[in-house]
Amino acid sequence: MKIKRFFASDMRQAIRQVRDELGSDAVILSNRSMEDGIELVAAIEYDAALFNEMGGTRSITQEAVAQPKPVAEPAVRKSPKQIPAAAAAAQPEPRVERIETQRPAGRGSILWAQEPALVEMNEEIKTLRELLQEQLSGLAWGDLGRRHPLRAKLLRRLMELGLSPALSLRISDTLAGDLDFDQAWRHALGVLAHQLQVTNDDILSEGGVVALVGPTGVGKTTTIAKLAARYALRHGPNRVALVTTDNYRIGAHEQLRTFGRILGVPVRIAMNHEELHNALLGLRDKPLVLIDTAGMSQRDVRLSEQFALLNGSGADRIPVKTYLVMSTTTALPGLNEVARAYQGVKLHGCILSKLDETTSLGPALSVSIEQQLPVAYVNTGQRVPEDMQPARAHSLVIRSVSIMQHSGENIEDESLELAFGGLAAHAQF
Repeated sequence: MKIKRFFASDMRQAIRQVRDELGSDAVILSNRSMEDGIELVAAIEYDAALFNEMGGTRSITQEAVAQPKPVAEPAVRKSPKQIPAAAAAAQPEPRVERIETQRPAGRGSILWAQEPALVEMNEEIKTLRELLQEQLSGLAWGDLGRRHPLRAKLLRRLMELGLSPALSLRISDTLAGDLDFDQAWRHALGVLAHQLQVTNDDILSEGGVVALVGPTGVGKTTTIAKLAARYALRHGPNRVALVTTDNYRIGAHEQLRTFGRILGVPVRIAMNHEELHNALLGLRDKPLVLIDTAGMSQRDVRLSEQFALLNGSGADRIPVKTYLVMSTTTALPGLNEVARAYQGVKLHGCILSKLDETTSLGPALSVSIEQQLPVAYVNTGQRVPEDMQPARAHSLVIRSVSIMQHSGENIEDESLELAFGGLAAHAQF
């Protein structure tokens, strides 16, 4: 590691000297104000392992400065008078600030010390970068509109459908030949339906042990009741059973017990893994066992406990098929966060709820496609069991278009610029 001091009239000049003499991979070790300017201590060939091994920046600096070979002669201060080398060597050691070492410096970057002036400068650079990105986004979208107006119009319509920018761009990439907009729109909807996977009523046709998971309030318990009622009507009430592991929500057990009494099916309560395992063993004669789990936010620290509960049952040779219930009233970022958080348990698919309340079905379709979660069923209301149907890809796409037309919301150009600016930079037009 090579260390060198730099003197300049201000911080900008000092950093420019560092870049010019040591290159863009230099590391700022310390800085201090002088009577006539700024002093920086910088290094190249920075070794983070050596930094940690020797106990801090001061140890490394003093060790390196003590070795004459790697240390260059002190730089000349930008003032009329030059400082002799002996006088410079006699100056006290500079105050060394602790620097960030969590991430190694990439090529073309500098590790910044936590000194207020440098932090402020770094924030200014970030602000300028964001402004530049916004300008480039606008230029990219405007260029697309001039060169490919049909594709730009199609992208706008897909975004108004509620699809994610990445999925919208991928669908528009499939356009080929000379098409008018109506043909292009029908083609895009066909591609969307083709990419949307469904499970073909597998729960009611195949049975097994099925658990529903998801955040609070998405309709898991109501969905459990609908599935149980449909299975009981098709195969008889003595062939289905309910289990609840919801130990957090007040009245959760009573709600499921009420459904059980109405349907004439048994209900079991499992407070932990052992009780769940024993309950499932006792219900092995039931072709379908539905498990209602506690609703938990995607940020809840107890999610890992729920995953261990369900994964543990599978490890004991009682396989559990788990489905994520997602509310279609949730925005795209929230749905993505939920889907990622619940990947801690193996998901066999998803169930979409509250289609009667949503103003956009596109976000749920995007998450299903991009997270590879086949849709099993859709809930369209609170009635048991009428307001639930097996998922059909073309029906979902048609319904999403109907919801978009009914809402009548148009996406603004600014939103399109921000959404597609970064993606368009990497796309081939």
